[in-house]
Amino acid sequence: MSVMSALEAASPLVAPGVYDPLTAKIAAAAGFSALYVSGAAVAYTRLGRPDIGLVTMTEMADTIRLIADRVDVPLIVDADNGHGNALNVQRTVRLYENAGAGALQIEDQTLPKRCGHLQDKALVPTIEMVGKVKAAADARRSAGTLIIARTDAIAVEGFEAALERAERYVEAGADILFIEAPRNREQMSGIVERFGARIPLLANMVEGGDTPISSAEDLGKLGFRLVIFPGGIVRALARTAGDYYAQLKATGSNASFQDRMYDFKGLNEVIGTPEMLALGAKYDG
Repeated sequence: MSVMSALEAASPLVAPGVYDPLTAKIAAAAGFSALYVSGAAVAYTRLGRPDIGLVTMTEMADTIRLIADRVDVPLIVDADNGHGNALNVQRTVRLYENAGAGALQIEDQTLPKRCGHLQDKALVPTIEMVGKVKAAADARRSAGTLIIARTDAIAVEGFEAALERAERYVEAGADILFIEAPRNREQMSGIVERFGARIPLLANMVEGGDTPISSAEDLGKLGFRLVIFPGGIVRALARTAGDYYAQLKATGSNASFQDRMYDFKGLNEVIGTPEMLALGAKYDG
């Protein structure tokens, strides 16, 4: 299944955030039909740093490639601002598509960028982003590779300006539209009223961010076709890791934490160790 075909389902497509093959394997096993490779989550876990444009194009491509080698689920990939101008965007599209991306999200922030729910962002001119969207569409090898155009203009220029930017990006050939960080239900409804009949819309759910958290079902009724939960897995694991290390330091043992973790056998079952050993044995001798 491709991202495009998944979007045609009656219910909105829910793509949970992943950042490595392990989280991708677990998410795919849970039954999700697409995954979102989050640039923020990669920054948090691979660098231990905030989402402020520190992750490089090649680091993301390496991550995509490792994930695509482990799961067959379509990957929607955060491409930040394309890592530069229109030519950088084209190289990003080629690298990510070759690595296994089924859709790429490109935003209209300057370089370096920052998380869409952080403040004090800066945007490139609309005409520059229009060129990036066109360049991205021209660079893809497959028409099935979707280009997601994101604008962060609500926080910088206001809601109406964000709608006008989005209009230009749709005209430039975007396949999916992502207006980041609407502040309330009224703004979310306004986005759907203007664009919902013309192009699939993406909603971004960030715990503690600027947009009210809603369920995928509720967002689907509103008119959004794609819902991502990009960094939730890192926030969940970071909280669990903090609790784990604190109790280990306090008690010198894992005994009190065992009901909150896999044992050796359990984790091997999750990552498919028995199956891989059986496959290897098939080729022995």
